[in-house]
Amino acid sequence: MSYHCAIDGTGRRLPVRRREILKGLLFGGLSTMSIGLLSPMDARAAERDVVDVTLTSRPHTFSPTPNVTFDGLAFNGQIPGPLLRVRHGQRFRARYINRSGGPSTIHWHGMILPNAMDGVPNVTQAPIPDGGEFIYEFTPGPPGFRWYHSHVAPQNPRGLFGAFIVDDPNEQPADVEAVLVFHDVPDMTSFNAALHDASHAHMVAPMGAPEMADMTASDKASAHAMGDEVAYLARCINGATWPRTKPIEARVGQRVRLRILNASPTITHYIAAGGHQLRVTHSDGNPLPRPVTVDALRVGVAERYDAWLDITRPGAWLVEAIADDGQAIGQSVVVHTPGMAQATPERPAQSLRGEDWFTYLQAGDAGPLQHPVVPGPIDVDAHLALGEGARGAGNWTINGRTWPDTRPIDVHRDDRVLVHFTNPTDMAHPMHLHGHVFHLVALNGQSLGQPLPKDTTLVPAKGGTATWFFKASSPPGRWMLHCHNDIHMADGMMTDVRYI
Repeated sequence: MSYHCAIDGTGRRLPVRRREILKGLLFGGLSTMSIGLLSPMDARAAERDVVDVTLTSRPHTFSPTPNVTFDGLAFNGQIPGPLLRVRHGQRFRARYINRSGGPSTIHWHGMILPNAMDGVPNVTQAPIPDGGEFIYEFTPGPPGFRWYHSHVAPQNPRGLFGAFIVDDPNEQPADVEAVLVFHDVPDMTSFNAALHDASHAHMVAPMGAPEMADMTASDKASAHAMGDEVAYLARCINGATWPRTKPIEARVGQRVRLRILNASPTITHYIAAGGHQLRVTHSDGNPLPRPVTVDALRVGVAERYDAWLDITRPGAWLVEAIADDGQAIGQSVVVHTPGMAQATPERPAQSLRGEDWFTYLQAGDAGPLQHPVVPGPIDVDAHLALGEGARGAGNWTINGRTWPDTRPIDVHRDDRVLVHFTNPTDMAHPMHLHGHVFHLVALNGQSLGQPLPKDTTLVPAKGGTATWFFKASSPPGRWMLHCHNDIHMADGMMTDVRYI
């Protein structure tokens, strides 16, 4: 067994060249789980102090529909990977055996953990070579719905991701629970074409796919002008498309807890349930200030929501992702009462663009911005302008720079930190901070009276703004802050929070 770590015994920063960093840094099957239908991977270890798991990545041929075959990668032979589950306070140890065909790591998204366990190659650890192994060991937290994925391009889009639940011992279990991983299977040729910066191409081209270096400048400019467009072969929930998704059964009078994860490489999902409103209690695994009842959810890449359905009558209903025009895209799962599995399920309304959507402002009791609601004085006030480079350059930037040339946000232990985002681009950006739970305190000129605890937020497009607050109380180290759109991340929209 071999072990790899990117930090020496003194904790000194590794000397890594730009190309080496980019080569591995960026990016980073589950069946529908209902209580009694699917046991999580650690079920037999539920009462142990340490939960031990083994995750092995290998090439995997995946057929999300009868007409589509995808040459991907999988943890333990399934896309998404196995559901991992521990009680809050339990120790977790994962032996990662890398047989992916290239270097790899695992990032534990939403976890506060030692920096050396964060899974960022060439920053928190050395990349695990093909054929190598690594032991990740930490106490998962905070409680809630987290997930895990490779942070080496393009392994996450190819299938190396899965859900991770840290159970809160103070919560009452749901009558029925279902983990719904919404994910999209990319056409890798178009995915690579969207990575239009040839200097970055080596880090994303999968085995057997053409390198971006072979594209002409006009080809790259055209790809950029089309808005990083990626073609998708299938739109899945838990590795399947409708009608092959596994149904969720609940009796009248029961409440169904849906744990919803958007694991898409690039797509924001709009999710609704036929015949029901959604009672939203958690965002990114963290309890909201108060539950919010809505008709639909807008879920950015890497975001998670816990939403509840009250089953008040017999029937069958689709929970599905919908397009902007309300049309179905095959990303659906049915919830039904006993005896109604063959009934025609009720779909969400066709005009949800004008309906009652979940919004950060609604959940946070927003009002006119005077000053963001933050506790105490501010020690670090950072301003990050999200942007894109010149047409054809293929760069997504922070303050006009691309990783690794972006300037870090330097903090001291226990500093109170504000991060202000401005986004003049035509696309919303799902910005994610490793190793912290921050609070969204302002959005588009409105202050949230009840800040929202998050690890990922969509920064609105076309002049949108967002402000985060967090206290620098995580373990010391370098914590990545980046757009979770895999194309934008690979093209350089990333910086880090550095404890000094």
